Amino acid sequence: MLDFKQHVKQSEIWYDLYDDWDLIEATFASQYGIRMRSEPDMTWSEFCTLLAGIMPETPLGQMVNIRSENDKERLKQFSKEQHRIRNEWRTRKVRDVEFNPLEAAKAIEQFEKMIAQAFG
Repeated sequence: MLDFKQHVKQSEIWYDLYDDWDLIEATFASQYGIRMRSEPDMTWSEFCTLLAGIMPETPLGQMVNIRSENDKERLKQFSKEQHRIRNEWRTRKVRDVEFNPLEAAKAIEQFEKMIAQAFG
């Protein structure tokens, strides 16, 4: 499997800031010892830098590895749960393409404002 950093550098993103927020919080806690809800001074830039450095052994890194796997031999070794996770993600990504770009831009802007308020 590719590591998390390689996935982030690809044109496809294998996580969602909204839906994977619990995984992001758990990952920051396990990898960096940072409790997101107790970090009022973290900037958006710092958050993005830390997110880009997530390792594959973390909760989010493991999820990214499952969602992005394309190797047929590795897929044969996946459990039913891993296949379910991968298939749900890929089905969702197909549906996301159908979203109105203006709606998506507004949602992203709202989320960025929320994060900026939370992390200054």
